Amino acid sequence: MKGYLSIRETSYKWGISERRVNQYVAQGRIPGAERFGRSWAIPDDAVKPTDPRKKTPPIPGRNMKTK
Repeated sequence: MKGYLSIRETSYKWGISERRVNQYVAQGRIPGAERFGRSWAIPDDAVKPTDPRKKTPPIPGRNMKTK
């Protein structure tokens, strides 16, 4: 389909695994993603969601334990 990418194409584009993309669409974190039978169609202009498993790096001098 024109204007849409598959799970595999999206994983290559974003540099993450197909499984992770599948988790994003199953959780509804990719706006505009549509299910067609057993496959997903992801808009080619969709933005990669942030990974909830990763935390932002600490800011030096803030909230850091000192010895």
